Amino acid sequence: MDRRISPRYYVLISIGLVSLTALILYLMGQVPWCKCGFVRLWHGVVFSSENSQHLSDWYSFTHIVHGFAFYLLFKLLFPRLPVPLRLLMAITLEGAWEILENSDFIINRYREVTISLDYFGDSVINSVSDILAMMIGFFLASRIRVSLSIALIITFEIMLAYFIRDNLLINIVMLLYPLDWLKAWQVS
Repeated sequence: MDRRISPRYYVLISIGLVSLTALILYLMGQVPWCKCGFVRLWHGVVFSSENSQHLSDWYSFTHIVHGFAFYLLFKLLFPRLPVPLRLLMAITLEGAWEILENSDFIINRYREVTISLDYFGDSVINSVSDILAMMIGFFLASRIRVSLSIALIITFEIMLAYFIRDNLLINIVMLLYPLDWLKAWQVS
């Protein structure tokens, strides 16, 4: 008897996990999409009430980085697990992060210690898109060399620091241990 799981089941479970995350976010009170009444493919203004409300924005790159990181981490921790199962683990983690990121605790923390003074959480459609961005990063990492994955992570981090004075590393630092000089640099 073949013990492999059909790819369609991985796809169905993935859709289920993303849908469950969307439902939880909606039940938490997150808006389905931008209150402006429409959805853009890209919204590039960071200091805007529409940031994190549309399909993609500058922070979408940080979610692609999540995908690279999850792939590399799970490849190290669980080398014998099938890649699709590792992807399901990554989707679960990313979904959990989206739920935590949109909790009152994290939203208030962002507003207290980061440059995101007007942050009220992501729209549901933005969170779903963030999960999809993570999946793109995961897929890319599964197809390219580790050295290229690391180079892309560094490139995205430098690009974001240059264009918006924020990135995944800065975001983590500011959430866990806010630095006044870093916040001053971000708003200068």
